[in-house]
Amino acid sequence: MDELVSVFAQEAREQLAAMEEGLLRLERGQQDPETIHAIFRAAHTLKGAAGVVEMQHVESFTHLLENLLDQLRNNQIALTSELITALLKGCDHIAAMLDRIERGQLEEDSALAQSGAALTQQLKAFSNQEKSAPPTMPVAVVERAGGDTALSDCWHISIRFGRDVLRMGMDPIAFLRYLLNLGEIVHLTTLWESMPAAEEMDPESCYLGFEINLRSNASKEQIENVFAFCRDECDLYILPPHSKISDYIDLIDKLPEEPMRIGEILVKSGALTQEELEQGLRRQQAAIKIADATDKIPPKLGEILVERKILQPELVEAAAAKQKQIVEKKAAEMRLIRVQADKLDHLIDLVGELVIAGASANLLAQKSGQSHLVEATSVLSRLVENIRDSALQLRMVQIGETFSRFNRVVRDTAKELGKEIELVINGAETELDKSVVEKIGDPLVHLVRNAIDHGIEPAEVRAALGKPSKGRVELNAYHDSGSIVIEVADDGGGLNLEKIQAKAIERGLIQPGQLLSEQELINLIFEPGFSTAEQISNLSGRGVGMDVVKRSIQALRGSIEVKTQAGVGTRFIIRLPLTLAIIDGFLTAVGKATYVIPLDNVVECLELKEADTREHMLNLRGEVLPFIRLREFFGISGARPRRENVVVVAAGGLKAGIVVDHLLGEFQTVIKPLGSLFKNLRGIGGSTILGSGEVALILDVQALIQLASQTEAHTQIYSRRPQPPLHTVSSAQ
Repeated sequence: MDELVSVFAQEAREQLAAMEEGLLRLERGQQDPETIHAIFRAAHTLKGAAGVVEMQHVESFTHLLENLLDQLRNNQIALTSELITALLKGCDHIAAMLDRIERGQLEEDSALAQSGAALTQQLKAFSNQEKSAPPTMPVAVVERAGGDTALSDCWHISIRFGRDVLRMGMDPIAFLRYLLNLGEIVHLTTLWESMPAAEEMDPESCYLGFEINLRSNASKEQIENVFAFCRDECDLYILPPHSKISDYIDLIDKLPEEPMRIGEILVKSGALTQEELEQGLRRQQAAIKIADATDKIPPKLGEILVERKILQPELVEAAAAKQKQIVEKKAAEMRLIRVQADKLDHLIDLVGELVIAGASANLLAQKSGQSHLVEATSVLSRLVENIRDSALQLRMVQIGETFSRFNRVVRDTAKELGKEIELVINGAETELDKSVVEKIGDPLVHLVRNAIDHGIEPAEVRAALGKPSKGRVELNAYHDSGSIVIEVADDGGGLNLEKIQAKAIERGLIQPGQLLSEQELINLIFEPGFSTAEQISNLSGRGVGMDVVKRSIQALRGSIEVKTQAGVGTRFIIRLPLTLAIIDGFLTAVGKATYVIPLDNVVECLELKEADTREHMLNLRGEVLPFIRLREFFGISGARPRRENVVVVAAGGLKAGIVVDHLLGEFQTVIKPLGSLFKNLRGIGGSTILGSGEVALILDVQALIQLASQTEAHTQIYSRRPQPPLHTVSSAQ
C-alpha cells in the first residue's frame, strides 16, 4: 500500500468515527441541525478523499450515504431509529472496505460487494419514502397597537428602476406581480421622489422605485433572479428577515474548514448573491484607486456592503470570525505532520539502544577514574534521558479515541438485549503509549459487553428494586503511581458469589466445604471455561472471554482486580504500565543477580533490622508492612549478607517491602520482553541490558505485593483499620 492510500485510509477512519459519533448523538436525542451538518460534512469529505485516490467503490457507496444525509438535513425524510441503524450499518460497510484497503486489497471482493448491494437497497428504501414538506421559515408575528402585523420577519426589497427600463420593453409592475409567485407582498411603498415636474417629464422614462416587504420561504438568490432582466438597469438591495440573520450566522459557522475570502463565505452561506459580491468588488476596486491617489486607507469589502445596505453588520462580523477561525486552524495544522507508526517504533528502538550504549559509556568512565570523562558522560546521560522522554512522548495518545468506540458497542449490545443503557466516560484525555492502547481495546470490549449482559438487570427488575430503568456503564481512566488505571463499572446487581461457588464445585475447581475468601471466589471467574450464564447466547455463556481478558492484560505487564457489591454493581480495575519501551528503574542486587524495580513504584529505602521483623512482617514506624525476600523467592544460593535493605514499594493503594542485598541507584531501563518460555513466571515483568552487557530482570511490583500479602492474616493486613501492636496484623497502607 503506497503512502497516499495509507494517508487516505487513516483520514477516512477519522471521518468515519465522526459520522458514527454524530449518529449516536442523534439517537440520544441531540437532534440539532449542527450534528446533522457535521455528519453530512464527514460523509462529504470521505467521499471526496475516496475520489482523489480512485477508490470508486468507497466513493459510490459514500455518495449514497451523503444523499440520504442531505435529505435528512433538508427535512425531506424523517429521522427514525431505523434510519440511524441503517446509516450505522453503512458506516460498518465502509469500515470493512477500509480494512481490505489497509491490507493492500484495493478492490471489493464478491462477499463484500454482495452485502453492499443488499445494504444499498435498504438505504434507498429510506430515500424513496414520502418526502415531508420542506421546513417553513419561522415567522415571528407581533401585533401592533393598530392591529397590523409587524414586518420584521419579511424580506425587505429596495429597488430603484433605471430610466431606460420602459424603452427596453420591461414593465416594472410585471416584476412585482412575479414576486407573488414566491410569497406574499405584505407591504409596498411607491417612491416618486425622483419624478420631475410635469413639463420636464419624459413619458418613455421610468422614475419609480419601490420598498417591498415580502413574506416568503425563497432564498435571496431566487428573489434576486426575479429582477435578472433589469439587474444592470436598476439599484437593487435585498435584506433578509431578522429571523433569517441568525440562520445565516449558523450557516456561516457550519461551512467546511476551507480557506475562503469573506465574500466567498457570505455567498456560500446564502447571505450574499454572486451578483452583489461582484458589484461590491467593483466598488472596492474603484475606492482603492481613489485611496491610492489621495493617500487614504481604502474601505474593506464588508464596510462597502454594509454601507450600501446589502448586508447587516452582524453577518460581516460572523464571516470575518469564520475566516479567522479557518486561518488559525490551518496554521495549527501546518505545525503537524503525520508519521507512520512503524517509523516511530524504529525510533524508540534506536533510543533504547542509545540508552544502553550511554549506560555502558558511563560505566567505563567511572571505572577509568578520570573526572572530566565522568562529567562528560553524565552530561551525555542527561541528554539521552531528555531524548528518551521526548521520543516516548511522541507515542503517547489519549485513550479517549478508544473509549469513544464504546458508544457504538453499548448501543448495539443494549439493543440486542432489549435494555436501555447509559455510557459515562471519564478521563478520556488520559494519555498512554500507543502500543498499549492498540492492545487494550479487545479486553475492554469484552468487559463492557459483559457488564451490559451479566451485570445490569432488565428494566422491570430494576424498577422492582427501585433503580432507574436505564442502566449505567462507566469507563474511567486516570494515572496512579506511574501506571494507568482503567475502570469498567456498572450499577447492576453485582457478582453472585454463591452461584460462582456452586459452579466452581460443579466443575471441580474447588472442593465442597472448602473455605475461600471473597476475593478468591471472585477470581474464579477468570478460570478458563468458567461461566454462570443459564443459557448460551451470542454474547455469553460459553465460558470463553474472562480468562482471555486476564491473559491479554498480563501480556501488557498489567493486572486486573474486581470489586463487587450485591445490588450496587461491579467494578473491574485494570492497571497498566504507561509504556512498554523505556522506564526509570531502581537497580538492586541479590547475590550476583541484579533486579530492576520501576522507580514510580518505589516509596522509600531503609535498612532491615531483625528486631523490627516477625514472620515476614516489618514494623515501619508503627505500621505493619509485609515483605518478601528476593533471595528466598527466587531460590538464590548463598548466605544472607550481614546487612540487608528493604525497598518499600506501592501499587494499587497497597504497600509492601522487597528485601535485597544491595541498592545500586537509579537506572534508565530499556524493557526487553521475556521469551514465551518465561511468560508464566510470577513476579517478573521483563528484562533489560545493563551497561556491562549483563541481563537484569525487571520486577512485577503488583504481583510481588500480592505474594507478600499471602499470609495467614492477609485480609487483616489490608483492612485499613487503626494500627494495633505488631503481634496483631493490620493495614499496610
